[in-house]
Amino acid sequence: MSIYDLALPNITAIQAYQPGKPIEELERELGISNIIKLASNENPLGPSPAVLSAMADACRDVSRYPDGNGFALKAALAKKHQLNINQVTLGNGSNDVLELLARSFVSSSDEVIFSQFAFAVYPLLIQAIGAIPVISPARDYGHDLDAMKRLITNKTKLIFIANPNNPTGTALAPEEIKDFIESISSKIIVILDEAYVEYTTQTVNTIDWLDTYPNLVITRTFSKAYGLAALRVGYSLSHIDVADIINRIRQPFNVNSFALAAAVVALMDNDYIVKTRELNDAGMQQFKLGFRSLGIDFIPSKGNFICVNVETDAGHVFEALLQQGVITRPIGSYNLPQHLRISIGQTSENERCLSALAKILELNYD
Repeated sequence: MSIYDLALPNITAIQAYQPGKPIEELERELGISNIIKLASNENPLGPSPAVLSAMADACRDVSRYPDGNGFALKAALAKKHQLNINQVTLGNGSNDVLELLARSFVSSSDEVIFSQFAFAVYPLLIQAIGAIPVISPARDYGHDLDAMKRLITNKTKLIFIANPNNPTGTALAPEEIKDFIESISSKIIVILDEAYVEYTTQTVNTIDWLDTYPNLVITRTFSKAYGLAALRVGYSLSHIDVADIINRIRQPFNVNSFALAAAVVALMDNDYIVKTRELNDAGMQQFKLGFRSLGIDFIPSKGNFICVNVETDAGHVFEALLQQGVITRPIGSYNLPQHLRISIGQTSENERCLSALAKILELNYD
């Protein structure tokens, strides 16, 4: 008998999530340096000096457990978003909170709806708890809320909506999402995943909807625009009762002291977010112009990344880019075998990526 025979079948059937290739791994494999990573939608600005200072201060108490309730960060988030502190739940990245929600509200007989081309973690979570995945067909690489609504049954327990969506970068107008929530049963939990919301220019504050829709949960992260990917800290905003339920299964000390200290400081650094958005907007325009110059199509994006159609096996192009020290992200696992997802980097990194891509595809890049 194999150990695999002892494991739950829904677990052994899972294909583990594959993160973007680390720089250190490529260095080991190819023995090259001067590598740029445009694969994991990280902030190319790096952490602010104030964040680094807060982390250094936290070192003094490294022998102590972190505040298991994360009071200072929850209080800062509640103040920023004008909520009760008990509406905030902290996670080891927003993925942690997504898992807590799925485990708290979904059983093996329930259905969970998510969109085609949506974040790969959604189906992994559903499979891990043995629930029934229901994939809604995409519209223009993004969410089709009417199609989602048609798939709702009396078994539907939870719906994921990523806005903007990863990996395609598509985004819905907030009014569309609000109308959708209004039109469905309040017995269905709707998770609005806003990991990339800081990169958008939307003026509607979706957090204001929490008073009206107790079945709405908004998840956000410090990994993207706030530049704290390595620290793994995210959060959800919800009705107090939802937060109470998921906190019952939240792991003790799931956010470490360095993350708590850094996130409080990062949250208050509005200038950093402004610089981040300006750099991202300039880089996005740089890639759009570059792709148009190369004559290749891309999916318009509202995130800090862009998907380009290389019109051939993107896995081969990905490998060729690695040889030139450029790490991107093939998304064949999302059934987009000819697309690469490329994170927006510094101006010089974007230019290097475009030049390498042109060389590999044998296209003239002006």
